[in-house]
Amino acid sequence: MTNTSTTAKVPLLQKIAFGSGHLVNNLFPGSLGVFSFFLLTTYGMDPVWAGLLGGIPRIYDAITDPIMGYISDNTTSKWGRRRPYIFIGAITSGLLFAALWQLHTENSQIYNFWYFMIFSLLFLTGNTIYSTPLIGLGYEMTSDYRERTRLMGFSQTVSQIAWMLVPWLWVIIADPDLFPNQAVAIRSLSIWVGVACLALGIMPAIFCREINQEALSNRDSITLKNLIQNMKGLWRSMKLIFKNVPFVRLCMATFLVFNGFQLVASFSFFIIVYYLFNGSFENAGHWPAWFSTISAVFTAFLIIPVVTWMSNGWGKRNAFLVSTGISVVGYILKWWAFDAENIWLMFVPIPLLSFGLGGLFTLMMSMTADVCDLDELVNGMPRKEGTYGAIYWWMVKLGQGLALVLGGLVLKFIGFDGGAAVQSPETIVNLRLADIIIPSLTAVLAIVVMWNYDLNEEKAHQIKAELVKRRGEL
Repeated sequence: MTNTSTTAKVPLLQKIAFGSGHLVNNLFPGSLGVFSFFLLTTYGMDPVWAGLLGGIPRIYDAITDPIMGYISDNTTSKWGRRRPYIFIGAITSGLLFAALWQLHTENSQIYNFWYFMIFSLLFLTGNTIYSTPLIGLGYEMTSDYRERTRLMGFSQTVSQIAWMLVPWLWVIIADPDLFPNQAVAIRSLSIWVGVACLALGIMPAIFCREINQEALSNRDSITLKNLIQNMKGLWRSMKLIFKNVPFVRLCMATFLVFNGFQLVASFSFFIIVYYLFNGSFENAGHWPAWFSTISAVFTAFLIIPVVTWMSNGWGKRNAFLVSTGISVVGYILKWWAFDAENIWLMFVPIPLLSFGLGGLFTLMMSMTADVCDLDELVNGMPRKEGTYGAIYWWMVKLGQGLALVLGGLVLKFIGFDGGAAVQSPETIVNLRLADIIIPSLTAVLAIVVMWNYDLNEEKAHQIKAELVKRRGEL
């Protein structure tokens, strides 16, 4: 017999390295969201063209994620099936992100459109090569039910550093004392972000360890010659995954919570500016940035540790139900917390609100690792951590894409006029109600979806024992 199991306890150095990878996975989209705003303002991109630059790469990204997950699952190399891709992907995505934003205002709109479109597709290719194997790596770094939550909690804590920094990009770009104009600021900052992500991104490839390759059997041969057969294998894997009822519940709950949050993510900014400061961006100053930064601080250093404790004491399902329920209370409190007479009250609901996303990704990523064990028990080898991770995050991206579309429709429906200096009292009331009702409703629906989730700790231990016996492990 050979000992092929992963170590139950993940060493601190590996946790830090894995966390640095998730910091990159948040820095890229966060920075991209800030910089993309200036395609319209600084570079004068037509709104329709800007929409195409946002939509087409997202469709491409949704297609490539499962393919990369399947390739990673079935790769055989002396360096492992995840780490080579993470190393190469970190370098290429870091360099391509910097290149993506080397735009100049004196170029024609057509030139900037095609430059940005081509480099967006190249960047997302590199980012998929990086992030999809990274997610799969996390699912296999430990086989212990509780250590999985601690690992994911630690990585999510580190990743929140991105959301402490990203809001201040708005402040830096707009500061004339730092850069002569916004285009120069974006070109310079994108290089700093790209280099930082490159350096942080290679850490998991260097310091993290994968599951022993001897434990993995029945993998497909990934070659250009077998391309058609490989696509059939990917399709078979995806059909098996979508028959996994606990995983489908995780995807549905994530879609609801994250989509509800993202749909109104910009509404707090609008409420601060147009309700608390009567439409004065100058008076609003740094308050929106502080609101986002303090939310990230609470999530990282209070909420995620509490959710991890709840998970290990009460079970992952119960921790999700409680943390999501607490976030609903936070959303409701926003009605009283946004008070023009006392600006500081806006920070009161933040600890409760932070339970939503802080609990979501910490618990869902841990539970997806449990689901991968269930898949091996039911369907056998090969293990499909990469494909599971790709499909899970595809659901996240789908929710984000729909939220961008639906958020604009909601704003239009309630009568919000982005070109007006002052919004009508009716619009402000409707904006505040939407900011509360939409995420509360989706959170409650997610609780309903997860109510009968039955892959608990006892069942997970039974599955693990059977897998150990089946593999002939010590």
